[in-house]
Amino acid sequence: MPSEYFDDLETRDPAAREADLFTRLPQQIAHALKASGWAKQLAGIDAVKITSRAALAKLPLLRKSDLVALQKENPPFAGFNVSATGKAKRLFMSPGPIFEPEGLGEDIGGVARALFAAGFRAGDIVHNSFSYHLTPGAFILEAGAHALGCAVIPGGTGNTESQLDAIAHFRPTGYIGTPDFLKILLDTAEKTGKDASSIRRGLVSGAALPPSLRDELGRRGVTVLQCYAVAEVGVIAYESKASLNGGGMIVNENIILEIVRPGTGDPVAEGEVGEVVVTSFNADYPMIRLATGDMSAIMAGASPCGRTNTRIKGWMGRADQTAKVKGMFVRPEQVAEVASRHPEISRVRLVIAREEEQDWMTLRAECAAPTMALADAVAVTLQAVTKLRGAIDFVKPGSLPNDGKVIADERPVG
Repeated sequence: MPSEYFDDLETRDPAAREADLFTRLPQQIAHALKASGWAKQLAGIDAVKITSRAALAKLPLLRKSDLVALQKENPPFAGFNVSATGKAKRLFMSPGPIFEPEGLGEDIGGVARALFAAGFRAGDIVHNSFSYHLTPGAFILEAGAHALGCAVIPGGTGNTESQLDAIAHFRPTGYIGTPDFLKILLDTAEKTGKDASSIRRGLVSGAALPPSLRDELGRRGVTVLQCYAVAEVGVIAYESKASLNGGGMIVNENIILEIVRPGTGDPVAEGEVGEVVVTSFNADYPMIRLATGDMSAIMAGASPCGRTNTRIKGWMGRADQTAKVKGMFVRPEQVAEVASRHPEISRVRLVIAREEEQDWMTLRAECAAPTMALADAVAVTLQAVTKLRGAIDFVKPGSLPNDGKVIADERPVG
């Protein structure tokens, strides 16, 4: 009887998974330190001692948003590649621009597991509508399909009617691409009379999949699941069929995922919204605490599908909440710095509003025992850190929204 799981790793005891990851992590960090970029980023770190989440959380973040400047200073990859550039399989340029190498290994992005969970099987024909022009998405997904044993139609983007001609001829059962382009294909097929009815399942990424669109595609005969991926790591998390009933996204094997408070590297409690940080075991292009800039939250318990890895709620917005106030940039890490100097306050949110044609800031801070003296002290710290004045508004612990926002810009647009 065929297994409903890609391999035994998906159903192993969570403690065994955790032990495996953190047994291997010191070796991966030591390997990464061979590269000049990581030697600088992790200077003074003893790889042998990084054997727990607590130890990992003390390492500095590598912010994806900083890669543009770092790669300009030290092309092509800011020294974060262990393998030489000339030994890569492909060299990519993503928007930013951010440049990435693809190593010679099979399914480095861990896509086959996500495809399997979405119902793809060996022998399937898959239509890939991610772009094959410079960017890595199409190749990352294609490598996973090949590893699973599928044939791939390299549809790419655009030329909708030509893609439909290929679909009608090859009769693929699976679709890989963005969900909105799948709708375009089906709409165009309906208008032109071309046959796209062979497509029965899809693994989508790169764009929002609201419930309304998922439901519409389902009514048209295509069961669609999604994966969350970044170019530097591949698939971070993926859906199973249990996700159709609120099951969340399952973290990929071979990934260490953390959720941290925006502006810091500090892990948050389960269920609290924060920034997604990932550590990979890629030998050619390792990532140690890559701060993706995306927001999510860890869900309690295991997926109803039987896969035992950590679940997240999926993409919940961007962590980069930098705002310009009176000509000065205010960043999440500055707000976090204000909070760190006053242990009497916990969760904080800097609200930026427009009053009487002036920008104004109010720091809302959860505090169990507020005093005027503390408010004055926090106000002084806020001004010292941001170079801007702001009001202090203490609120009850647990009263600020759990949405990961550290800076809320409430000024009217336009």
